[in-house]
Amino acid sequence: MFSNHPSSRHLPSPARSRALSRPGLGLAVCLAALALAGCQSRGGLGDITGSIGKSTTQPKSSADWHAESERWGKRYEANPKDRDAAFNYARALRALDQNAQTLAVLQSAVLTHSNDREMLGAYGRSLADNGRLKEADEVLSRAHSPERPDWRILSAQGTVADQLGEHARAQQIYQAALKIAPGESTVLSNLGLSLALSRQLPEAERVLREATSAGNADPRVRQNLVLVLGLQGRFAEAETLARQDQNPAEAAATIAYLKRSVAQPNSWEMLKTGGAKGKPKAAPAQARGPEAAAPQG
Repeated sequence: MFSNHPSSRHLPSPARSRALSRPGLGLAVCLAALALAGCQSRGGLGDITGSIGKSTTQPKSSADWHAESERWGKRYEANPKDRDAAFNYARALRALDQNAQTLAVLQSAVLTHSNDREMLGAYGRSLADNGRLKEADEVLSRAHSPERPDWRILSAQGTVADQLGEHARAQQIYQAALKIAPGESTVLSNLGLSLALSRQLPEAERVLREATSAGNADPRVRQNLVLVLGLQGRFAEAETLARQDQNPAEAAATIAYLKRSVAQPNSWEMLKTGGAKGKPKAAPAQARGPEAAAPQG
């Protein structure tokens, strides 16, 4: 969003999961903070703001995640040292944007399972969700090793580096992830948005076009391309692309919002600082479109 989940990129508020189910909100949120995780949903612990991933299963609804939270929460309460209970309970909590509780569960779990790299990865992402970016950066660096790198962790590290303002480093990390997972749309989307944050808009457009052409590309990746086209003032082209995933009224509202936001004298600063504690927030009132409310990253 400017987000895994990894998202994270990435989104403004606890309404993130609900908002992302509505096409108009995804771009509004991205525009508020140039979505660090590519405006991905938070259906799991794959990225700071969630993982687009290659799963063919249908995304879980809020009701599904509440049920998961209840089921795993009972098992966790019965035995907090149960590794699977802690991990899956935290996963459900994160999908519900209960970030403080997610962090508390994982903070305890990593003390018991200190060598569990999957758990460390989840903990690092949760630290980022809670705005503890330096700690997240350090923990994520321990969640995999040079001899066994994990592109998902690298993508999450990149989104943290972007949130820290270290865009050149973030882009190097995304390139490393792409060597492991060539053509992965999630990573390409994050890289494209990082380039946009660096004001390298033509290159950002090129990378996002590559991301949208990937076989597993999520519609929200196209929304990121709409954003970059809008930042270049190519509103007619952006609206045509937006109509692939939005009805004409929604697409028109999206472009109107883009035009107002780009016209703001501090538009780039708004994009770069839209996230409080690592989470994008809604655009300023004077720049908000009809659906510019909060979700993801």
